[in-house]
Amino acid sequence: MTGWVPAPLPQTVTWGAALLCALVAAGLRARPGPQVRRARLLLAGGGGGPAGLGAGPGGGPAWVARAGEWAGCLRRWGRERRELLCLPLACGVVLVGESVLPLIAGALAVPLVRRWLGVRRRERERERREAAVIEMCGTVAGDLRAGRQPGEAMAGLTRMELGPGWPAVPAAARFGGDVPGALRKAGLQPGAEGLNGVAACWQVAVDGGAGLASGLERVAAALSAERDQRDELRAQLAGTRSTAAMLALLPVLALLMGSALGAAPLRVLLHTPAGIGCLVLGGLLECAGIAWTRRIVRAAEAPGRGRKA
Repeated sequence: MTGWVPAPLPQTVTWGAALLCALVAAGLRARPGPQVRRARLLLAGGGGGPAGLGAGPGGGPAWVARAGEWAGCLRRWGRERRELLCLPLACGVVLVGESVLPLIAGALAVPLVRRWLGVRRRERERERREAAVIEMCGTVAGDLRAGRQPGEAMAGLTRMELGPGWPAVPAAARFGGDVPGALRKAGLQPGAEGLNGVAACWQVAVDGGAGLASGLERVAAALSAERDQRDELRAQLAGTRSTAAMLALLPVLALLMGSALGAAPLRVLLHTPAGIGCLVLGGLLECAGIAWTRRIVRAAEAPGRGRKA
């Protein structure tokens, strides 16, 4: 009994899919040039041109502006949907291996890559909020040292990158509202937990007359020390991450070396039952190794993340 072997794709379908995905990938990375920006400014400024061309005085035709708009839309869409770049890569492997299996694997990888990118985006937002809390504490403490009132110093911080709950804090300080309560609500977001310490300092300073500036400086110092400790731990774990990435890329290097030697490893992996079995088993082992390494790194980083100011 012979196993099922996927039939090679027709050359027309292979080249068509690869060309389409390559055009999509190029559109995702497209950036409007100076001529496109100039055409946008001319058209936005109301410069009238000949009928049917839509050009301003000395400007380019209207299709240039439309092309720039399309390129801008594709660029924004590409930033929001970067996981779809797995499909052009998969189509490149389809073109080389003449099998539909890489395209299926690329489609299955899209949600996984989307989840990984979402985790990275949330991590960056958390770090930005932590840095904004430290900056806010230093700014308010400096204003208080200069002789400004707490409400006046807090009311001017309307552009801090502390999430959607932050605008209520300057508003409460400006109109005499519940500033500690607004700070605690804004501190519910990941990375903004230090605002709970700011709220406690504010409440103690208002009720007991203690120095708010010194309390904010202590909060900023504690948050900075915690961030430095986390950065040091991350630097120590950089070797583990690099080793895991190198081990994950070794199969790709082996495929490239085999192709350079004329062994045609993709044809064996994608067109023979034994090759398909090895490919599935190797993929499962690769995913298990990456997940295990990620779990080890997360366990090492967990104590530093779990502390809150």
